[in-house]
Amino acid sequence: MPEQDFNAVFSKRLRYYLSQNNMTQVELAKKLNVGTTSVYNWCNGIKTPRMDKVDAMCDLFKCSRSDLIEEKTPLLTEKDEKDIEKTLQDTLNQLESEQNGLMFSGQALDDETRELLKISLENSLRMAKITAKKKFTPKKYRADEE
Repeated sequence: MPEQDFNAVFSKRLRYYLSQNNMTQVELAKKLNVGTTSVYNWCNGIKTPRMDKVDAMCDLFKCSRSDLIEEKTPLLTEKDEKDIEKTLQDTLNQLESEQNGLMFSGQALDDETRELLKISLENSLRMAKITAKKKFTPKKYRADEE
């Protein structure tokens, strides 16, 4: 990736994490022990920080290095998340309202097993939604890596 493109991606991700953490450029500069001009240059895609500063930002923002330096497009939208939650609740309600409810080896499910089932169902719904999005998204709208 050309340096200019890398700087643009990094600046976009840095601004995102600053806003998510309610942090100003001046506050970040103080925490990293760098000048405010450096942070300004990073946020505006003029320059890129050294990797030790990137790692320090990752510690501050509690994210991985790739979260800061790679363009990430969310696979699931907010609407997708709401759809998954609704489908999950509907499925669990339907399973529990059946004649025998949720049973395992003739016994009613305990809370821990019920929670594990919920997590498994949610994961399956997410994977199905992502697979469907990849399958039915026209090529011209797909990210380059797909």
